[in-house]
Amino acid sequence: MGRPLWFVAGAGVGVYAAARARRAAESLTADGLRDRLRGWQVGARLFAEEVQQGRTERETELREQLGLRPHGVPELTSTEMKDLP
Repeated sequence: MGRPLWFVAGAGVGVYAAARARRAAESLTADGLRDRLRGWQVGARLFAEEVQQGRTERETELREQLGLRPHGVPELTSTEMKDLP
């Protein structure tokens, strides 16, 4: 029982190593490098969007807690208040 088990284990390791080597060789081609770069760009863009969304949410929370006007709403000045009926 020992020899067939070791034969199957060795064959499995060989197939796994060949598949990993093929993937590594493909990733070093021009198309593989281009795909990897595009993946990094998409990841960076998604990360930046999540950071922006979190920053906006946190700013809104802080403005509500501190009783400040909402972001983007113009504040009336004293001269504009005099003009109001």
